[in-house]
Amino acid sequence: MKLEEALRLTMRATGIAATRGVGVAVAVVDAGGHLVTLHRMDGVPFIAAEIARGKAWTAAAWGETSTDQAAKAAAVPQFATAITVASGGRYTPQAGGIPIRQDGIVIGAVGASGLASGKTDEQILQQALADTGLAGEPAANPGRASGTT
Repeated sequence: MKLEEALRLTMRATGIAATRGVGVAVAVVDAGGHLVTLHRMDGVPFIAAEIARGKAWTAAAWGETSTDQAAKAAAVPQFATAITVASGGRYTPQAGGIPIRQDGIVIGAVGASGLASGKTDEQILQQALADTGLAGEPAANPGRASGTT
């Protein structure tokens, strides 16, 4: 995930949120879950930035949306709690995190959190990904397709 791409994606997502009249924090991470960009719109609670980062980390770690991880976590709550503890609290299985792939390889992920619902966060990100040409493509194989982390 290149800084220029992450900045473009972050600015597009916050622009979309502003046109919808909602505030968000947007985080972009690389394939290893390391923060590339983090932006919190005015008026958005500080905790939203940490949640956005967690959603992005979750999407990068599993190579699927944080919404998909939420469904899996609900079925195995003790395991989900163990992952949360093992990851230092980064695991955030809630709607609003999407992996980004190139040639079937996870190159990073984006997460959003803010003053609307997780579903709205995810819709904003999907539109921003499409608008910037970074739309996440499906994995080449089921499960996580990843390069170096």
